[in-house]
Amino acid sequence: MPQFYAKSPGNEGYIKNMEVIGVHDLDRHYAFQSQLYRTEEGRYYLYLGCYQGTGVEILEVTDPAHPRAVQYFHCENPEKHPYMSTPKIQIADELMIVSLGNCIEFLHGKPPESYEKVEGGIKIYSLRDPENPEFLSFWSTGTGNPDDMGVHRFTYNGGRYLHLTACAPGFVNFIYRIVDIADPRNPVEVGRWWLPGQFLGNQTKATQERDIQGWSEGSTYPGLVHHVYATENKAYLSCGGAGFKILDISDATRPQLIGEIAMHPPFARKFGGALCHTFMPVAGTNYAIGMQEGERFWIASDELLEQIGVEEFRGIEMFDISDPTDPVMISIFPYPEVPENWPYQNFNYCGLKHPGPFGPHNLHEPMSNKPWLENNPNRAYDCYFHAGLRVYDISDPYVPKEIAYFIPPNPEKLCYEVEMANAPLGTTEDLVVDDRGYIYVNAMHDGLYILKCLV
Repeated sequence: MPQFYAKSPGNEGYIKNMEVIGVHDLDRHYAFQSQLYRTEEGRYYLYLGCYQGTGVEILEVTDPAHPRAVQYFHCENPEKHPYMSTPKIQIADELMIVSLGNCIEFLHGKPPESYEKVEGGIKIYSLRDPENPEFLSFWSTGTGNPDDMGVHRFTYNGGRYLHLTACAPGFVNFIYRIVDIADPRNPVEVGRWWLPGQFLGNQTKATQERDIQGWSEGSTYPGLVHHVYATENKAYLSCGGAGFKILDISDATRPQLIGEIAMHPPFARKFGGALCHTFMPVAGTNYAIGMQEGERFWIASDELLEQIGVEEFRGIEMFDISDPTDPVMISIFPYPEVPENWPYQNFNYCGLKHPGPFGPHNLHEPMSNKPWLENNPNRAYDCYFHAGLRVYDISDPYVPKEIAYFIPPNPEKLCYEVEMANAPLGTTEDLVVDDRGYIYVNAMHDGLYILKCLV
């Protein structure tokens, strides 16, 4: 008997120790980061940024078996900016913050003949009416360059400060920027931190060209801050080839590096996503999770992979951060279990002649001021690209164990036209888990799946 979420006979995906509770096609929007919000009345809303699009998809998921489409909320004029994205969202303290950026051809398809690029930055909205966000303000990166990537990843746990990885005038790639939003109608940057080599004022023309070229080729050039996870007085940074960093941010105007750990070599150095993607403390413990990003296989042709050669391991690791000045890696998560009837040798090949850029992607990120999110120190969740959603028991941080997975069906209709090096694979992008245990997973070109773990 086909599962109700099957795309067609034989295209039902793969599942272990989980059940699918609900599905939604997201009105054919390719969702990226998602955020939950629970109202005082106990209604749950899911807000999804778009990989290609001008707005945010809003669903009510109070009944997860029957998600209700509220609206596709436009942050920009779609006729003016048809080739942009709103990839990242954060929600806390009745505020929704949305990042704005422009599309990239190899990920988003060819641009239209005529369009206006959007200015990089963030938009802040009030969620006093959760179904109709109210615009409060726009904060620009200030670079004046519509070709840069604006704001990438960021966290907001409520309160005064917003923590961004963003471009900045006079710097190469993303740096760490702290924005004061005590008055959300008037956001003001108060602090920043960057890696050696990022500040153009310290570089010669030759070193600038070397660093920028090295970044474009996906080398070990460490000059970017990819992700930041901030607590009250510390920031945990993932810095590409420069590894993981811990900063003291008790004075937001003067972030100070206090601890770091290098990851390259032996981990990922070549083609794929961020060389270090996420570094996140596990609440209530002395441990943290870190990971190196893989990539979507449909951008990896056999010709490109033959040229690059074998890619180093990309995975998820546990760290002891009891001494924040000396973080130590203590274990590595297991390779995702390959389903018994999986049609390929493993997840590194998946129909390609050469091993591709396989690895994990987004983790569920609990935060102390978001009580509607699951914050279980014994569980970890990761959207492992085409290995699907993976659920782990981390009660013993030295021996993390995979306990469940869900690989969605292969998409049979793309949300937008884009060249693919191979057939589309079922691929998970991002997830969030609510305090009831429901897991919301958005898939590549394939809408939303709402799941429950059975173990």
